[in-house]
Amino acid sequence: MSAASWAWLVLLFPLAGSIAIALGFKAIPSRAAGMIGTAAIGLAFVCGVAAVICLLGEDPESRHHASSLWDYANVAGLDIKLGIFVDPLSLFMVLIVTGVSTLIHLYSYGYMQSDEGYHRFFSYLNFFVFSMLLLVLAGNFVLLIVGWAFVGFASYALISYWYRRTTATRAGMKAFVINVVGDIGLVLAAFLIFRELGTFEYGEVFERAPHVFHTNEWTITAICLLLLVGAFAKSAQLPFHTWLPDAMEGPTPVSSLIHAATMVTAGVYLIARTHVLFELAPTAADIAAFTGLATLLVAGTIALVMTDLKRAIAYSTMSQIGYMIVGVSIGAYSAGMFHLMTHAFFKALLFMAAGSIIAAMANEQNIDKMSGFGKAMRFTSIAMLCGGLALAAFPGTSGFFSKDEILSYAHARGGMYEIFEILGYVGALLTAVYTFRLIFRILPGKPCKEAQELIDTGHVAHEAPFNPATGEAEDTEVGFPGSEHHIAEQSWPMRAAMSVLAFLALFGGLVQVPGVDDVVGKFLEPVFEASALAQIHPSTAAEWKGLAIGAVISLLGIGIAYFFYVMRPEAPAALERRLRPVHTLFANKWYFDEAIDLLIVRPALAIGRFANNVFERIVVDGLVSGTRETVGGAGGFVRAVQSGFVRAYALLLIAGFAGLALYFLIVSS
Repeated sequence: MSAASWAWLVLLFPLAGSIAIALGFKAIPSRAAGMIGTAAIGLAFVCGVAAVICLLGEDPESRHHASSLWDYANVAGLDIKLGIFVDPLSLFMVLIVTGVSTLIHLYSYGYMQSDEGYHRFFSYLNFFVFSMLLLVLAGNFVLLIVGWAFVGFASYALISYWYRRTTATRAGMKAFVINVVGDIGLVLAAFLIFRELGTFEYGEVFERAPHVFHTNEWTITAICLLLLVGAFAKSAQLPFHTWLPDAMEGPTPVSSLIHAATMVTAGVYLIARTHVLFELAPTAADIAAFTGLATLLVAGTIALVMTDLKRAIAYSTMSQIGYMIVGVSIGAYSAGMFHLMTHAFFKALLFMAAGSIIAAMANEQNIDKMSGFGKAMRFTSIAMLCGGLALAAFPGTSGFFSKDEILSYAHARGGMYEIFEILGYVGALLTAVYTFRLIFRILPGKPCKEAQELIDTGHVAHEAPFNPATGEAEDTEVGFPGSEHHIAEQSWPMRAAMSVLAFLALFGGLVQVPGVDDVVGKFLEPVFEASALAQIHPSTAAEWKGLAIGAVISLLGIGIAYFFYVMRPEAPAALERRLRPVHTLFANKWYFDEAIDLLIVRPALAIGRFANNVFERIVVDGLVSGTRETVGGAGGFVRAVQSGFVRAYALLLIAGFAGLALYFLIVSS
């Protein structure tokens, strides 16, 4: 079989799993539904590996294949194929999405067993993975838009999964609306591409674009800016980021899936896929890079003060996606994709560890109420520490090699781009501090009540179900938290998934060690080899110098966190009082939600009220009422005339003839 044939099977298995679980929910036992969902994604991963093996057996210059099942539309010059594009970049994404998703499904098999909506959850989860795979395998911009929209719907369904929580349904709607704004940008970009180039197919677009557009021409710049609207909305970059923290209302496996390896990386993939266009519009590329830089710094400052465990990790995701956006926007394509891969490992692991701790806390997510889990939950604590070390770029871990490769490239490009290296290291310091702020507050210290109960009895604490966002009591008819809470220490599927990710978080970066190996770069080389920016390579000495600086910054950040949260735990409160305005700014998330509410939501609601109360009721209703009265009056006259008496009709006929005669007499005179 060819690589393209295996890629079609990659799409088939998740879709088949979703449909089978949805249609057979009455006949399929709960555990079987979890097995089917997990097996479907596992088989997709196996097919992805087979596709990569086939691709590696070909010459590097031939490692791209367009394959279509049929023509979706072919009329008046419009030729849209239901096709996929198989190359190293798409298969790189396939391996990450299916590999990490398989582990998340395995984790979910144990974590969600108390949930009453078990079948619905795995059907949604399989459909989400199918949508993401459709997005990365799409062979043209039309199918890309379809996958893009499917991902948006699937994320809405999963974020709103516990639909009797008002906070969950609102969060799902918020995510959906912001992503629809991004969809509009992507659709408009596709229309402009077709108008200028006459095709939606990737291969033809990238071949024709350099011959049609001049550098920084307004049309290509507009296309790239519209693409960025879609990328920023999906990848939660400023100012479209506000949906991501609220998306924590979904179950923890959803957070792990959406915010690690799949949805939020779609924007990074889009920029990498369309790098030919962005190199023709360097102004748009620079806007993307500076937006990513601003996002990584703003999100890092918010994570410093966030007390909700899952939301703190969500802001970390925004920050790390900012690094990736910087990488693929300044030309460090392989480095950006490498960080995408390692981030998928350690961020999925951190969410899984957080889910295990939250379950032990009977669904409580406030870190102010957590402590001593290092003694109560050894395995979860070790896994969380592995993920935290990688996120903080501790020397030797995966995040250490991937993050600093982006910053080394920025230094090598020089000029204005050195600002990304300098501020990138500032972001790295923030990352190390906020990561170990969480770890030092949750793992060491005197065990909290729930941790002590686990130590003393081995039983997971259970309280009346409540919404962690509001504290309100809630029912359990739609699922977790139900009669049981599941932690990694007591569930082998959860331990198995977390063990694999912990290993990858620690050692996954060894595939790209400066001067030793370049696995990711060589694999992706056929995609970016024609790019002038991809020819910029920092020297091995410069890369190791950057790694040394990164190591010092990582250790410094961990040391700062240790000082404030272990040696002097009273110091953070004193610092907060001294820097009250700054803390208030960070705690209120830089007031982005309030600004959007003031500048967009309220004016939109005011326009809607005006349209309903004034235009609709006075103008439209008045016009309709006037027309109705006129027609009604005319109808009443006609009804009066239609009396049924012959003499009345004869009189009308005579009157009509008399009127005509009078008219002609007047005209003739």
